[in-house]
Amino acid sequence: MATVSTVPVRNYDIPALRQLDVAHHLPAQSSYGLQVAMGGSRIITHAQGSTLYDGDGQAILDGMAGLWCVNVGYGRPELVEVAARQMAELPFYNTFFRTATVPPIELAAKLAGLLGGDLQHVFFNNSGSESNDTVFRLVRTYWSMKGEPQRTVFISRHNAYHGSTVASASLGGMDYMHVQGGLPIPGIEHVMQPYHFGEAFGEDAEAFATRAAQAIEDRIIAVGPENVAAFIGEPVQGAGGVIIPPPGYWPKVEAICRKYGILLVADEVICGFGRLGEWFGFQHYGIRPDIVSMAKGLSSGYLPISATGVSHEIVEVLRASGEDFVHGYTYSGHPVAAAVALRNIQIMEDEALIDRTREDTGPYLAQALQRLAAHPLVGEVRSLGLIGAVEIVAEPGTNQRHGQKSGGSGGQAGPIVRDACIARGLMVRAIRDSIVMSPPLVITHAEIDQIVDTIHAALDASADALSALG
Repeated sequence: MATVSTVPVRNYDIPALRQLDVAHHLPAQSSYGLQVAMGGSRIITHAQGSTLYDGDGQAILDGMAGLWCVNVGYGRPELVEVAARQMAELPFYNTFFRTATVPPIELAAKLAGLLGGDLQHVFFNNSGSESNDTVFRLVRTYWSMKGEPQRTVFISRHNAYHGSTVASASLGGMDYMHVQGGLPIPGIEHVMQPYHFGEAFGEDAEAFATRAAQAIEDRIIAVGPENVAAFIGEPVQGAGGVIIPPPGYWPKVEAICRKYGILLVADEVICGFGRLGEWFGFQHYGIRPDIVSMAKGLSSGYLPISATGVSHEIVEVLRASGEDFVHGYTYSGHPVAAAVALRNIQIMEDEALIDRTREDTGPYLAQALQRLAAHPLVGEVRSLGLIGAVEIVAEPGTNQRHGQKSGGSGGQAGPIVRDACIARGLMVRAIRDSIVMSPPLVITHAEIDQIVDTIHAALDASADALSALG
């Protein structure tokens, strides 16, 4: 059931705000024509726990934790208090002039402990996109300083998402993003994704893991190992559709990187901070990356902050060069954002949210999703920790998409079912022909049941519209 908000709510003039939204505000990754046609965006006014409230008074269970990020839930007074205290003491100073402030130093030390092993150094940014931009420049700078400047090529995966800036969108493998702005930039190669349901339906999972990993090695050989700088991948592809790789895939990928002396980068922007039931996704899969990008759950979205964890070996090369690493942002290591992130991590520790995700709510979500597996419109349900997906199909027991019979390529089913979910008070995301979810780590069993029951009702209500696609 929806949590009752205890937050004082201002009396907003919602119609006027929607007019201003159309007149002046350009939302992220949106159709601005659709924004006008809809008369403005849905305006979220407040939230509590796992529940959002919009300007029309509708309570909406947030099955996406904002944008994969509000891990500790909404309405945390502890985070408000620590932000106010840090603002009063020192609202801002930069890290450019051989200076630092207290919170980012303490946060870097804390993150080094959570990352473990050789990942003992941290560079701060403001978003996941910026974290992966830092990866891009850091990796190429490292190889240049190491005396191998020809190592510039990154290998990534089709349908991967690494951000929206020029470098991070290029690292990603989203074709529709590459169309805008003349991307990808040179020096980035994309290989097959480990999407078993979509690309290897009916194939043995172990054989597919080997084949998907082999695609990386084949591309390394084609490009020339001496030219390859790094492989980058999300432990679980989030925005690509919650693509959970088959068992054995990640150890095989790590072994390939070690075989050719290539850096392994784990993009933990979504998977980090408990999403998979460990602090980081690479820990779930038992691998050791050289660089880790992170954001989102780092502050549970309460303030913009991201980080790039770097191995000691890489940092030693930079130190030995004697050169500046001429990269950074005005707000790198912002003291207020860092203070909030530290307190956010403490909340996760105090409330054992990572253990709870791994041992309780994650398994409960997996069990609850099985109630959808027999639905005639569902081809597969999958989840790991508190991230999951429901694949929508035209024929049970297949991966055939709605619209393919009439010559289309599919991809229209997800938005139809998503809109039906939102109309019924559940915020989920549509990615082509799937519904994906990543609820706050404070989600309850009753709220998980509400997610699953609402998706079931939305599928039933969407049957005629889906059938009309062909």
